[in-house]
Amino acid sequence: MSKFASVIAVSLFVLLLSVSVLPVQSSQQEQGQTAWIANSLKKIQKVKPGMTRADLLEVFTTEGGLSTALRRTYVYRECQCQYIKVDVEFEPVGRPARDAEGRVTLVEANEDVIKKISRPYLEWGVFD
Repeated sequence: MSKFASVIAVSLFVLLLSVSVLPVQSSQQEQGQTAWIANSLKKIQKVKPGMTRADLLEVFTTEGGLSTALRRTYVYRECQCQYIKVDVEFEPVGRPARDAEGRVTLVEANEDVIKKISRPYLEWGVFD
């Protein structure tokens, strides 16, 4: 019986130890995620109207889907899952916004100025 009691005691000790360690690991993981999100929001919020497309591309990258040279959805570079997005409208620099037939031009330039940028939002990725 003492061998059986020892096995039970050791099993209970291991169980208690693992249960007490899990919340600490979970809490540390949550703190890391919270810090990453806060850091990301600070970087994202630095991009403002009046900045250039080149400035935007330091923080974001283009996403697939429908877009024009003057309106496009961008995804946050540091989010590998590509869920954090913003919608951006541009003012063209050094060229007309529309061609002779009134269509928005397809030409994008790094000098284009951000006219409007949405608040960041979460959405599934779009891949073409």
